[in-house]
Amino acid sequence: MNIQLIQCTTENLDALQTISRDTFYETFHEQNSEESMTAYLDIAFSSEKLTAELDNKHSLFKLLYINEELAGYLKVNIEEAQSEQLGPDTIEVERIYILSRFQKLGLGKVLMEDAIKLANEMNKNKIWLGVWEKNMNAIAFYERTGFVKTGSHSFFMGEEEQIDFIMTKHL
Repeated sequence: MNIQLIQCTTENLDALQTISRDTFYETFHEQNSEESMTAYLDIAFSSEKLTAELDNKHSLFKLLYINEELAGYLKVNIEEAQSEQLGPDTIEVERIYILSRFQKLGLGKVLMEDAIKLANEMNKNKIWLGVWEKNMNAIAFYERTGFVKTGSHSFFMGEEEQIDFIMTKHL
């Protein structure tokens, strides 16, 4: 299996938009109404929003390819790009998504190791993320990689409030 991680730029916008919409839908469509999913996908992964995120100097996207096929992606944030301000010594893993047909191949670990490498290169002491309280597979993965629950925050899917656990790992 040939694994390749490439930094995503606005030149990769179409690929990023497709993988973002596809992975989010695969992960959450069974727990949410079609109307809520469509509205969220149209806003969160619009060309304008993704372009602004790509242009943010405090955010970084990496695309994950397996045998030259796009399989997933990673998004990390530092400083004011973080969705919660947990201090200057932190880096946030905002998104770590893999298409379902590529799951259970160790690719989540590849993306997490890259995020930790980035954190170390930036001299960050903690890495953190938010994970939906009902996403048990993801929670178990994060716990296996050394993350612990340290708080929670709200995430809105349309009008519906959902709770994300904040999980942190000291480096």
